[in-house]
Amino acid sequence: MTTPIVEELVLQTAEKHGVPAPVAQELLADTRPCLHLVPFESLTPAQQEEARPAARTGGLPSLPNGVDWPEGREPLLLTVDCAALPHDALDIELPPDGQLLFFVEIEYEPESSVVLHVPSEVPTTQRPASYELDGEPEQVTVYQPNVLYPVPGLTPGPDWRDGPATSAFLEGGADRDDILDRFEDAVRNAAAGGASHGVSIQLGGYSSPWQLAPDEGDLVLLAQMHGQSIDSNVYTQTLIVGTREDIAEHRYEALEFEQQV
Repeated sequence: MTTPIVEELVLQTAEKHGVPAPVAQELLADTRPCLHLVPFESLTPAQQEEARPAARTGGLPSLPNGVDWPEGREPLLLTVDCAALPHDALDIELPPDGQLLFFVEIEYEPESSVVLHVPSEVPTTQRPASYELDGEPEQVTVYQPNVLYPVPGLTPGPDWRDGPATSAFLEGGADRDDILDRFEDAVRNAAAGGASHGVSIQLGGYSSPWQLAPDEGDLVLLAQMHGQSIDSNVYTQTLIVGTREDIAEHRYEALEFEQQV
């Protein structure tokens, strides 16, 4: 999904960092687009002028009649307004409208997690956090709502440095790994237009896991969430993956959830 604009950005960044064009082309051949969902203050002043919200962390869910909180009472982490996402920004197929709701436990290993799509034409009602369990009052964890804004990004694949041109470049000196690290970081930052996205929520692209990557084989990343982007005191990373077909067909019950610490 490489456009001429993206290719020019990567090649210009490579030149600034002393990276040969063939190496830059190998990175381009193994990148996937993503969307970073960031708070307003993480945008550059120029981005803030045209910013349009597309998601929200926390808060209470608005659900169709007959649909309640998921059975496990996981907290609502994220609500995405699909129609507000930049068009054709991803190489996975999300719904064109309506809302995607992510119910996931992030403070400890989740026993179950749920993603729901609520079409835009379906009437909804906000669900309360309180409920009864065995006659006793209980309450679902509700995180502080925060509005998020979409920022396009690029994510290099984990194996792009195995290409012949890049392997040859790395053999040229002990400092070449550091050069490529700076080049990768610069490409990510340039693709995001200077927006801060280090601790954020990411839709699509390659994952940046703390441990083994779950997006391997037929599985691709739907979402990656840093706990601190929901609650500053939660130091976890949640990765949600599925096949392209399941994501495109809205078979979210087939998704796999992994929490890393």
